[in-house]
Amino acid sequence: MEFSRIEFFQELGESCVLPTAQQGVEQVWQLLLLCLLCRLLCRLVGLSSSVKHLGSVSAGLYALYLFFEQSMVWVLMLSMLCYTVLFLNRHSSSRGIFLSATILIYLLMGELHMIDTVTWHKMRGSQMVVAMKAISLAFDLDRGTVLAVPNPLEFTGYILFVGTVIFGPWISYSSYKEAIESRKLSWSWLQKFSISWVKCQVCLVISNCIAPYLFPYFIPIHGSRGLRTWLHAYENAVSFHFSNYFVGHLSESTTVLAGAGFTEDKDNVKWDLKVVKPLNVELPRSMVLVVTSWNIPMSRWLNIYVFKSALKLGTFSSIIVTYTASALLHGLSFHLGAVLLSLGFITYVEHVLRKRLAAIFSACILSKQCPNNCHHQQKKELWVYGINLAFSAMAIFHLTYLGSLFDAEVDNLAAEEGYVANHTIQKWSELNWASHWLVFGSWLFYRLIQ
Repeated sequence: MEFSRIEFFQELGESCVLPTAQQGVEQVWQLLLLCLLCRLLCRLVGLSSSVKHLGSVSAGLYALYLFFEQSMVWVLMLSMLCYTVLFLNRHSSSRGIFLSATILIYLLMGELHMIDTVTWHKMRGSQMVVAMKAISLAFDLDRGTVLAVPNPLEFTGYILFVGTVIFGPWISYSSYKEAIESRKLSWSWLQKFSISWVKCQVCLVISNCIAPYLFPYFIPIHGSRGLRTWLHAYENAVSFHFSNYFVGHLSESTTVLAGAGFTEDKDNVKWDLKVVKPLNVELPRSMVLVVTSWNIPMSRWLNIYVFKSALKLGTFSSIIVTYTASALLHGLSFHLGAVLLSLGFITYVEHVLRKRLAAIFSACILSKQCPNNCHHQQKKELWVYGINLAFSAMAIFHLTYLGSLFDAEVDNLAAEEGYVANHTIQKWSELNWASHWLVFGSWLFYRLIQ
């Protein structure tokens, strides 16, 4: 048995780990080279900003062609549509609303098979980044954060910025302008890129080669059929999580390599872009922390441009509006919509329940960690840690349940075309709708102690 286990690990290394890492490099090395060239171009002394914007546009166009070939025209059409709406409404104070509605219609038309489903889904990430950039720019113009509509070259340079156009993340227009102005090449810049690149490769290997074999090969747990179902669901969830971390760290790499993703305090430049925080997801304090750590720039975008705008509707309504907006940006996918709307209810119930319990016991058991100077009397008692640990266990339970939908064994084509409703219902039925029942029970408990 020991020999067979060693054989398994050797085979896994030769047939999965090494090919996966090699394939990861082969797929993105040209994109990384484009990011570096864009960075070096912006560092050239004496170049006008127009030439730098043109360089950004050219690199972005070539990156789109590398990944999507002729299908890149749909991303370009969305970009042109966004600028047209911004220009026509340049004297309006509701540009954000108009542009959001226009983008939503365009994305819905694409989802309803304006082009073939597989091609559209391949471009979904880029379409989402373009949409988020354009909407944020429109709202910033309405709020006066950006003073005037950029000219076509500046706008296109921002939208097609090579560091973010393929894998994201969303960056603001001001962050793009700072990247174009460029900061000097430094050891901290290279170190940040290198660390993000190593992390993305590690996450890719874990997602493809380790998570699918977590039980019983790496962690020898055996049990009843019900336990095996939950262990398999956890494997699916972990594999999906690490595929997201891979994209997140890869987007950190491309963005930093292209010259964005820093903060500046006087003359001190910190390359501190964070897209994902895996530990906050795998060992969560709360589902609220999971949501904000899953994709930090997108969470920030949703908070600034959706949640705060919808707060006048009330906290619960604004949460549902925010998750609905996220679901629409991700596309008309039943399983993604089901997961995101379920997350809306889970995070709301968890937040209000922990807030109420914290008030009753005057204890640091909120969804987010309390600051050192908080007013709670109970801070480091053993039972406080116990309650927080119980909520952490509940969060892992919810993540396992929600992640069970992303089954690695599903045929690739079916995954590309989107999971049908039957798959979602079947998966959650196998787990007895346990997470939804737990949320309902938590809500009832909250109502009883309110």
